[in-house]
Amino acid sequence: MNRSILAAVLLAVAQLPLAAVAAAEPGATRGQAVQFAKGKSSAQVRGSIQGDADAAYTVNARAGQTLAVALKSKNASLNVNINPPGSMESMFIGSTQGTKASVRLPADGNYTLLVYLMRNASRRNESAAYTLDVGVTGQALAALPAAKDALVAGTHFHAAAEVPCQTPGAEAGARCQAGVVRRGRDGTATVEFRSASGTARSVLFVKGQAVVSDSAQPMTSSRQGDQISLRFGSDERYDLPEALLTGG
Repeated sequence: MNRSILAAVLLAVAQLPLAAVAAAEPGATRGQAVQFAKGKSSAQVRGSIQGDADAAYTVNARAGQTLAVALKSKNASLNVNINPPGSMESMFIGSTQGTKASVRLPADGNYTLLVYLMRNASRRNESAAYTLDVGVTGQALAALPAAKDALVAGTHFHAAAEVPCQTPGAEAGARCQAGVVRRGRDGTATVEFRSASGTARSVLFVKGQAVVSDSAQPMTSSRQGDQISLRFGSDERYDLPEALLTGG
């Protein structure tokens, strides 16, 4: 499938309300929101795809919760990726990480589950029936209400700043926009970074410690005084003051 078309589909999917899950029809990309029955925290999706078609599902969840996904199919070339809200960059990549995922979530929003065949299988126009078990567990870390921590006008951030960063293809000395959603006064917060080239990254901090991101790459964190440095691989880095997390 043409990936620009897929991007448009996923953007539309992100705006959908929660709806009942029905069996997927083979042969085309679909967008469908997963709904849990009252009192339940999991659901099962059944569907099938063929060739270069994909199937997209969204799950609405909150920062601090854990999203569990398990894909079952007789076709070993079938995979599932997890994309964070508003992003085409996967935080879990099934072709390299397997058919089962359990990821803690860094931000609030609609997470997209993308089911697809590997390129060799899609070129052979193979088909694959599947079941997708989806669950969301754990206590959400609610954002501080605006009455307790005022928002930056026109945004969902409690504060915003420009911070030193390094992103793929950026020149030395680049700076990125950083917005913070505070979830406590103790340094528990989601920080969303965006570079001039469009690279976006969300990181969840709990009591001042970076605990999870929406990157498929491992995250490392270090401190020097009140400065926190986050690294992802060899070509992505963000530096931010601790005060951005706490408002101090």
